Amino acid sequence: MERTPAMPLIGEKLPSFEVQTTKGRIKLPDHYKGKWFVLFSHPADFTPVCTTEFVAFQRRYEEFKELNCELIGLSIDQVFSHIKWVEWIREKLGVKIEFPIIADDTGRVACALGMIHPSKGANTVRAVFIVDPEGVVRAIMYYPQELGRNIDEILRAVRALQISDREGVAMPANWPNNELIGDKVIIPPATDEQTAKERVKKYECFDWWFCYKSL
Repeated sequence: MERTPAMPLIGEKLPSFEVQTTKGRIKLPDHYKGKWFVLFSHPADFTPVCTTEFVAFQRRYEEFKELNCELIGLSIDQVFSHIKWVEWIREKLGVKIEFPIIADDTGRVACALGMIHPSKGANTVRAVFIVDPEGVVRAIMYYPQELGRNIDEILRAVRALQISDREGVAMPANWPNNELIGDKVIIPPATDEQTAKERVKKYECFDWWFCYKSL
């Protein structure tokens, strides 16, 4: 099925953008080649919910970096506003924001990535794009302006995607605290009868199509 060019979907390459950030000009996704990164938009600088999110992202920044994952924020504010807001957060809250923030004052990047939803106003909603080391979009999340994100869930998603890639497995709901199998992971379903018979002998299974193992 053909699709009109629009925002990238899961499994597609993130479009190439040259952007102005609080750390200088960079080109995405090339700047992070070989690394995972989380590109997230916020509605506006100097707003309460966004401030709590930036503090929460920064508090977990080292955990993201341990996963070879960088953070980069975005809003349609100018870079001068970003710089002043970051200064305010450091001076008033004692938190130094170490990751860059894109100043998308023309809205070019936000529009291309579907971050502006007209029924929710002219500012960006709270979008999240998780991008892998090859520049491929692996997960997309959207939240309205009135709902702050759960940063631990974004961190969990990055960790889970990396394990899925490395082990060739799927991750259950609420992993690593799933109600049925705890911190175990799901084996992809068999695609032929012989493999289906072997699966139930090799792994723990509820049935041949639902087998799981420990990492």
